[in-house]
Amino acid sequence: MSLSERERIRIADLASAKQRGERFAMLTAYEQYAAQIFDEAGIDVLLVGDSAANNVYGHDNSLPVTLDELLPLSRAVVKSVRRPLVVVDLPFGSYEASPAMAVQSSVRVLKEGLAHAVKIEGGAYYADHVHAVVNAGIPVMAHIGFTPQSEHVLSGYRVQGRGEDATRLIEDAKALEEGGAFCVLMEMVPAETAAAVDAAVKVPTIGIGAGPSTTGQVLVWQDMAGLRGGQGQHVAKFVKQYADLRNELLNAARLFGEDVRKGTFPSAEQSF
Repeated sequence: MSLSERERIRIADLASAKQRGERFAMLTAYEQYAAQIFDEAGIDVLLVGDSAANNVYGHDNSLPVTLDELLPLSRAVVKSVRRPLVVVDLPFGSYEASPAMAVQSSVRVLKEGLAHAVKIEGGAYYADHVHAVVNAGIPVMAHIGFTPQSEHVLSGYRVQGRGEDATRLIEDAKALEEGGAFCVLMEMVPAETAAAVDAAVKVPTIGIGAGPSTTGQVLVWQDMAGLRGGQGQHVAKFVKQYADLRNELLNAARLFGEDVRKGTFPSAEQSF
């Protein structure tokens, strides 16, 4: 049975998709209306990402957002959808210190956030963290390549896995798979490296700026729909904008403001 025929997406469905050579789509979601729309559109996986930091809370990067801030967003998304698998990021500072810390935070994501799985950033070093979380009964999606929570160590937003560094990413993916990760997400990785990683692991892979060879693809929904990109906002090279919601919303707000100032809203039609 193909993914499109599934009434509810489970981890095993994603694994089967890779075996069949079937692709799946993933978007971020942070509140009910976008989540409902993406569910209706047939998006397979929703990510309540720590990218909420700079797409909801107004920060410049993902570092300031806390687990307490992500949990209500997760609840809103999960309660608004029926079909997608919902994954939540463990934000910076909620898992790094120890596998036990990762388990504690992950338990909160499932109990309080109602989510189905967590995502953990980092390479082979975090294989023990992944193993501990999976042993606690919580599915883990791994995230390698450019890991935004480590942007200061990585000297900013830089492509990872070029040249000889590709070997490191392959070894990271294999170690995380061995630790129990059900999927490996790669961000800002050369297409050739991403293809090599995908071939090296049995679990499905997801790309964001990682070429076309991964099992799934993910984008931040505000990037995908053209809501971001105003003055001073950079849109990454790997983003394809499928709509121009920013200008649509801008024009709607302008028309509303004009009607209010002219006294044409509300009219008799909108009055009791």
